[in-house]
Amino acid sequence: MFSLAPRPPFRLDLTVWAIRRRTGNQVDSWDGQTYRRVLAIQGKPVLISVTQSGQTNAPHLDVIALGEHVGARAQDAIVSALERLLGLRIDLSAFYELASKHSRMRDLANRFRGLKPPRFPTVWEGVVNGIACQQLSLTVGILLLNRLSAACGLAFRTGMEVQYAFPRPEDLELAPSETIHSLGFSGAKTRALLNLSHEISAERLDLEAFADLSNEEAVSRLVELRGIGRWTAEYTLLRGLGRIDLFPGDDIGARNNLERWMRLRGPLDYARVAHVVGRWKPYGGLIYFHLLLDSLGRSGLLKNMEVPV
Repeated sequence: MFSLAPRPPFRLDLTVWAIRRRTGNQVDSWDGQTYRRVLAIQGKPVLISVTQSGQTNAPHLDVIALGEHVGARAQDAIVSALERLLGLRIDLSAFYELASKHSRMRDLANRFRGLKPPRFPTVWEGVVNGIACQQLSLTVGILLLNRLSAACGLAFRTGMEVQYAFPRPEDLELAPSETIHSLGFSGAKTRALLNLSHEISAERLDLEAFADLSNEEAVSRLVELRGIGRWTAEYTLLRGLGRIDLFPGDDIGARNNLERWMRLRGPLDYARVAHVVGRWKPYGGLIYFHLLLDSLGRSGLLKNMEVPV
């Protein structure tokens, strides 16, 4: 057990919903109070439970880590993963300052004050999420990711319950292509996932090294990989590399959210998305996450979540 103090303002509930996206997400569990996820720490599954006891402007997180031999080195890895997952160290004061100068953006930022931009623990997880959700609804894509985790990820059992870690490249590399295909992945997606896992495990590809590239360079390198187009590349940059300046312009759901929020006429294309979001540089990705929560709120998922400052 240990505690963390995020940079304020921070709300665990809003940030977790930006990670989860759908109620069916079984990798990122949320019961209204506690966020749970199994992480692969030093090759072993560790169940992480996080609750917020402090308020939005004075946040305090209580963390419980359950696993075999969770020592000081393991705690360092857990803290690093949570800081990345929950954006705990990100300073959004400049974003709130910019938002205060635009009435529509100010209203949006105030409504979801405390939301931090989430980021998958690895760039690999961002790529796999993107591939899984290609040309499918987000609900179906997350269902496929649940199945992939249950089939290939490390399992953590507590009594009769089991929760799975997101599979690592070395986990996926060991899976027969028939297994991946049987989970509902197309032949092309199966080949893309297995090819990537082989390249990473053989140390011929280091996705984390893309952090040293500009957005343009990273997108260019990503689309050279099998099964990755512009949407998956930009999605990976936002959710895997934490590029909060980037709004994935090919994301149909995000386009619809932007169009509704801005009350725009006519459908948006990639170029028009870039033009609309350009007025709020460098926070296109933050707009993306805020509009995602706005969409979830419209569906009724965020009701009864008011937290005093």
